[in-house]
Amino acid sequence: MSDRDSLPRRSSQFFRGFRKYANHYIRKHFHAMRIDRGGPRYEPPWVPVVVVLNHASWWDPLAALALTETFSKDRVHYAPMDVNGLNQYRILEWVGFFGVEPGTTRGSLAFLRRAEAILGHPESVLWITAQGRFTDVRDRPIRFKDGLGHLLHRVSRVAVVPLAIEYPFWNDRLPEALARFGPLISIDDGRAHSPTEWTRLMEQALEETQDGLAETARARDPAAFDAWITGAAGVGGFYDLGRRLMARARGETFSAEHRA
Repeated sequence: MSDRDSLPRRSSQFFRGFRKYANHYIRKHFHAMRIDRGGPRYEPPWVPVVVVLNHASWWDPLAALALTETFSKDRVHYAPMDVNGLNQYRILEWVGFFGVEPGTTRGSLAFLRRAEAILGHPESVLWITAQGRFTDVRDRPIRFKDGLGHLLHRVSRVAVVPLAIEYPFWNDRLPEALARFGPLISIDDGRAHSPTEWTRLMEQALEETQDGLAETARARDPAAFDAWITGAAGVGGFYDLGRRLMARARGETFSAEHRA
């Protein structure tokens, strides 16, 4: 069996189509998806990348799919998912999700083998919610499961990108989807740190990134973000119709945005 045969099955064409669907779904259910300008923006070097993000919501996989477009179009994206959850959404296997069995030695070893195979290819991007469960964005200190630390200890020439995501309500009817990338961490030799040390370092990196996003989010200033996906605004129905007619009567341009 070749090294390629050990990679999760996926379809590049299906991935692109499902990402369009994810963007549409976010546009429908959020006021906007925004990327914090306070975080660094960069194209990672041509080495395998691990994106470590917090696990705030059911929306995380769709948000991550939308954010894959911040990377080069030549990148190939994968993500582990609880096998019980994946069994409910088998279609996600063709997007690059692969099942992991949580809480067992067998599951941990299978995850490490699969993740190492993925990170053996420079175009790969592996997206990991290392907390292993839904966690409120305000929880501190951030704590990870052991898998990420063991993985980083076993690999070399890999870049790690922290990613913070949260979904607050601001001034409109629909929530915002906010994201912030943290500083890139280059790993030349994973054996430079023990698995526990890697876990603590990654926890600290993500916590700092989440704290930075929280600070920007609290200001509620759209100008501090790049609008990645623009969604729906206003209340709709007769209420917005009345506002539209009032604006026309005053000779003003109608905006559905709710102004504080």
